[in-house]
Amino acid sequence: QVQLVESGGGLVQAGDSLRLSCTGSGLTLKLSAVGWFRQSPGKERDFVGAVMHFGGRTVYADSVKGRFTISRDDAENTVYLQVNSLKFEDTAVYYCAADPAGFGGQTTREYPYWGQGTQVTVSS
Repeated sequence: QVQLVESGGGLVQAGDSLRLSCTGSGLTLKLSAVGWFRQSPGKERDFVGAVMHFGGRTVYADSVKGRFTISRDDAENTVYLQVNSLKFEDTAVYYCAADPAGFGGQTTREYPYWGQGTQVTVSS
């Protein structure tokens, strides 16, 4: 059974940083593409960034480029999303998702496995 568990969210002030974690079981994340998405109330789930299996290439949404960084700890079967210089508009539930085929992408339909999400709230 594949399971993804996110953690690390919280209530922070604008300008602060957080490190979100996505730990997998039943699935080897270093062999998968892992994407991060976020969803605010009443809005669609938007792409934040992803790390591909092939070559470990990362890609980010323009809105977070330069502030967010994805990394992987293969020994822990965990993917991290470092979020810096947080803004009020970054407030959302953050989800990680995995594509065992390794390709991933920037749309939700390309990822068959999802975590339950972790809330990030940024106060202005």
